[in-house]
Amino acid sequence: MTHIPSHSAFKNDTGETLGLLQPGKACDTRRGFLGLGAALALATALPRARAQAGSAAHTWPTRPIQLIVPWPAGGATDLTLRILCEEAQPLLGQPIVVINRPGAAGTLVAQLLKMAPPDGHTIGQVPITVYRHALMNHVPWNPLTDLSPIVQVSGVTFGVLVPESSPWKSLNELVAWAQKHPGELILGSTGIGTTAHLAMEEILLQHKVRYVHVPYKGTADQMLAVAAGQLMAGVNSTGFAPWVERGQIRLLATFGARRSPRWPAVPTFRELGYEHAVYTSPWGLAAPHGTPEAVVQLLHDAFRQAMFSDRHQQALARYDQQLDYLNTADYRQAVQDTVERERRLLKRMNLLVQPIS
Repeated sequence: MTHIPSHSAFKNDTGETLGLLQPGKACDTRRGFLGLGAALALATALPRARAQAGSAAHTWPTRPIQLIVPWPAGGATDLTLRILCEEAQPLLGQPIVVINRPGAAGTLVAQLLKMAPPDGHTIGQVPITVYRHALMNHVPWNPLTDLSPIVQVSGVTFGVLVPESSPWKSLNELVAWAQKHPGELILGSTGIGTTAHLAMEEILLQHKVRYVHVPYKGTADQMLAVAAGQLMAGVNSTGFAPWVERGQIRLLATFGARRSPRWPAVPTFRELGYEHAVYTSPWGLAAPHGTPEAVVQLLHDAFRQAMFSDRHQQALARYDQQLDYLNTADYRQAVQDTVERERRLLKRMNLLVQPIS
């Protein structure tokens, strides 16, 4: 594999610190200040959880909850999270305030959670890139030991795309051509070490394909390059939808566990024989390490009920996302499994950070 480093591997590379709670930024002030008694009446699972939790949980939460979102306001993930917290806050009896802290490919949330008190009043949206970033870079935090997973919520759909004028009508045709023409396939992704990059790298490694990798800053630039034929193929998330619908690019396969409802005729990699090639860049919610288990359980129960609401599911569907729920224990295990899998892959790709001597 050859890299052409003409584009930044990560975007929004800024650093900010968590600000103080600001008035008027709750997800929905009309709902945010419901009394605790009225809030509990809306929940079916929470009263039982409170009865079983320790004494600390009986008085929690005592103030508004801050949700750190490591993306700019107005993006798909930000908008769906705001709806999620609007659905969850009546169940918790306190407003949930969204704090946008974009930068460094969504990894700033880890440092902010590490610095926050472990009392459940500060939580964050944690993309899988947080764990991968720590494998590729020296950082002053360890997501496996500094974060306490709460619940996995969703992920995105990734696919392999070619120009509409491409002779390749299937993934098998692309791979067969690349095997016969070592080093000639020009393939773009959203950056070195991103989910899109690792997903396709794992496939091509199985076939011992050598290719030229071109990292891009974002979806728009990459899809324009695919549509114009500057790239022979590209890997991206569902931001590619407008180009596919306009007939400018062709979707060959997706990395989901099941076929996308939006493109039901497009096969998954699993269907094509790549059993473990399921990449959805899953994300969930986490608290600082040391947050009481009883509080984590209450957060899990509230957000689980909220994420299955019709309103939240409709919001996810609007942005081609689906529920990918895992409870606290399963989410923790999934994170550990993903880290070990990606550690091995990044080592093969010479992207694993080297210990400081």
